Amino acid sequence: MKTFQSLAELAACVGQDVAVSDWVTITQERINGFADVTGDHQWIHVDAERAKAGPFGAPIAHGYLTLSLLPVFFDSALAVQGVRMGVNYGLNKVRFPAPVPVGSRLRGCLHLMAAEPLEGNGYQFTWRLSVEREGSDRPVCVAEALVRQYP
Repeated sequence: MKTFQSLAELAACVGQDVAVSDWVTITQERINGFADVTGDHQWIHVDAERAKAGPFGAPIAHGYLTLSLLPVFFDSALAVQGVRMGVNYGLNKVRFPAPVPVGSRLRGCLHLMAAEPLEGNGYQFTWRLSVEREGSDRPVCVAEALVRQYP
């Protein structure tokens, strides 16, 4: 985990690869739980037997499940001292260029694209987060995430 002493110190990293998260394993239980919460029970995610005969040879995680892990990746990759509040402000762009088969290990690579000062000494950070799957040469998710943080 990379630790910054202030939001200004983090803001000085614009244009840099800032941090890499811990690995997260995608289990069938996680996929099933996500399906239950979202109501997306498509067979390619939750029917292991049918998915074996499908295009990927196994169940795959929902793209939005992968996207929902962004806070997990951020939390294990970096910390900023003196931050009392952070909020997800939105996404500019999201793509899922490769599938996430059950059993995959994922991690997030964080690149700081922009840092805009906000009223109250906060910042809006624009991050490019590339989610890697262990053993794959293609990312499984690439997203531009907007995060606001305040001291």
